[in-house]
Amino acid sequence: MEISRKVLCVVYGIIGGVALVGCWGNNLQLFQGLDILGGNIRFWQLTLANPASRSITVDILGIGLAAVLWMFLEARRLAMRGVWLWVLFGLFIAIGAAFPWFLIHRERTLARRDGAAPAGTLAMADMVGVGVIAIILLGYTILALTW
Repeated sequence: MEISRKVLCVVYGIIGGVALVGCWGNNLQLFQGLDILGGNIRFWQLTLANPASRSITVDILGIGLAAVLWMFLEARRLAMRGVWLWVLFGLFIAIGAAFPWFLIHRERTLARRDGAAPAGTLAMADMVGVGVIAIILLGYTILALTW
């Protein structure tokens, strides 16, 4: 099934929005009563709290670094401007929001270059698999915000 660039941009936007709300909904709870410096210190202390938090932190930092490297390479390849803004947004706000929104910027750049070419194709099994992962992510985000 061919996926249009517009549909892909909407999906990326939703992913980025859910990531931003999920991330900052929890950050605001954590920072409650603390200044920015104190909240950030507390945040990083809690990432070291137990093996699970250390594991997920290393995992996110690893995927974040790979994403940032790819963002720079792709931005240079496509002559996209403003890549540093997306990287800084990812570092200081949420890579889970910045990366999908960078992908929207990329898709729009590709659409201008390629005209109305489709973004790619997905098999039904691909769509089902991504849908299942999306439902799990959304469910976990809701659980994390209400915990």
